[in-house]
Amino acid sequence: MTKRTTSKRTTPERATRERATSERTASEPATSEPATSERSTKQTTTAAGLVLSPRALNRATLDRQLLLRRSPLAARAVVEHLVGLQGQEVKPPYYALAARLDGFTPGELSGLLADRAAVRIVTMRSTIHLHTAEDSLTLRPLVQPARDREINYFRKGLVGVDLERLAVLARDLVEAEPRTMKQLREALGAEWPGADPQSLAVAARCKLPLVQVTPRGLWGRSAQVALTTAEHWLGRPAEPAASPDSTVLRYLAAFGPASVKDMQTWSGLTRMRPVFERLRPELVTFRDESGIELFDLPEAPRPDPETPAPPRFLPEFDNLLLSHADRTRVIPPANRGRTWQANTFYCPLLVDGFLAGVWRILGDALVIEEFTELTKAQRGEVTEEGERMLKVMHPEASYDIRFGTLIP
Repeated sequence: MTKRTTSKRTTPERATRERATSERTASEPATSEPATSERSTKQTTTAAGLVLSPRALNRATLDRQLLLRRSPLAARAVVEHLVGLQGQEVKPPYYALAARLDGFTPGELSGLLADRAAVRIVTMRSTIHLHTAEDSLTLRPLVQPARDREINYFRKGLVGVDLERLAVLARDLVEAEPRTMKQLREALGAEWPGADPQSLAVAARCKLPLVQVTPRGLWGRSAQVALTTAEHWLGRPAEPAASPDSTVLRYLAAFGPASVKDMQTWSGLTRMRPVFERLRPELVTFRDESGIELFDLPEAPRPDPETPAPPRFLPEFDNLLLSHADRTRVIPPANRGRTWQANTFYCPLLVDGFLAGVWRILGDALVIEEFTELTKAQRGEVTEEGERMLKVMHPEASYDIRFGTLIP
């Protein structure tokens, strides 16, 4: 049960009407009212093609991210559609799905991990992602060149280390039984006493497709990170890497319209221009307001820029905010960098589709900090969405909802 301490909220009847009238599916200010300036809403055509405003890009991306309206899809299908969920910490994937799915419960995703239908593994941008089992076996080989480059940062600690031998030894260790990074450091350090133990363990993580075994990652459970190979955990042999072409198409389906640099930012891969050029006959192109060429799937949704976008409580590190070189389609320039301070990261709040504040559960309260003062109506809508999120994620607990200060 949630206790509200905020202003009058939007009624369910009004929310239903707004959803019914909305179409399917940045330099935009994080203000209370939808922008109505010609710059933010009108689409222009130049000799180089149709120009999409930040607001148009925002609505297109939100639609593909299932953030304009909640999807009835199963969690597994959405993890696949989004090409994984950023999972540097345990809880964010659960909150990411709660914001996107109708009828989601944390137990649904937890069950996928327990049944080994989904895994937590280092893939895109050298960060842990939660992928379907199938994607973990094909996407990790695709980004292996980036993992090989990562080892170069640790070369000073790996002098005299045969990396191929290290990979064989590390595989034997983790497939004999799951190992923590500490255990890997100790075992590999005994083999190469002159090397830096941390560099040895990182090199093993880069060379091998290591997954975090359960109970790590299960909802309501606590466990240290223990690692084994994806093939061993899933009981399947290694598979060929996903093709760059198919991965670009999947990226556009979940994050487009997008530039070559956007896709490279999301994946951590380089030299992707030839792939886009090869696919050009199958794609449509646009420009953003800076003149950057954007690629997209011909039949992908590109809603009217004025399509309503309800408030959404997203987890820290949500891929929506991390998967484009130009993030103004979601983050107004004035709010850039405002979701973290030092080593503390805050969960983003979207209002009218754009980053408008941060939130965190502190004790028995959901605390919301708005970057720009919201209207009374918007505060009511944010409160209603907060109540829903708490009911989904913490149905047995009771929380106050209040607006206050989170970032010192």
